[in-house]
Amino acid sequence: MSQMDPDAVSKAFVEHYYSTFDTNRVGLAGLYQEASMLTFEGQKIQGVQSIVAKLTSLPFNQCKHHISTVDCQPSGPASGMLVFVSGNLQLAGEEHTLKFSQMFHLMPTPQGSFYVFNDIFRLNYA
Repeated sequence: MSQMDPDAVSKAFVEHYYSTFDTNRVGLAGLYQEASMLTFEGQKIQGVQSIVAKLTSLPFNQCKHHISTVDCQPSGPASGMLVFVSGNLQLAGEEHTLKFSQMFHLMPTPQGSFYVFNDIFRLNYA
C-alpha cells in the first residue's frame, strides 16, 4: 500500500463526515466499528448502534456544519491519524451559529480506508 498524504485523507474524511451528518446521519454508521467510542459533550458512548442512536436522537433535524480548521497528525505504529476540527454549526431556524470542536482518531481498515476509533465532540461556549 502506498503512503497516503495524511492532510488529503483527513480533508476528504472531514468533507464526507459532515456532509453525511448534515444530510443523512444514519449513513455515519459505516464510519464506526463496535470498538469505536464517541464522547459527546462529556457522555461516553461505545459501539456502532449506540453511537448512531445518539447522533440521530439529537434535538434538531437539520443542521449545516461550516468547517474553519482541520489539523491532522499521523498517530502510532498502526498508521492511525488524529484529526482535529473546529467550526460553526448552524441549526435550522436558528439565527446564531454554535462554535464546535471535534477530534477524530482514525484507524486503517484492511480494505485500505479508515474508520473512526475515537470521536470527541464539544460545543465551545464563549
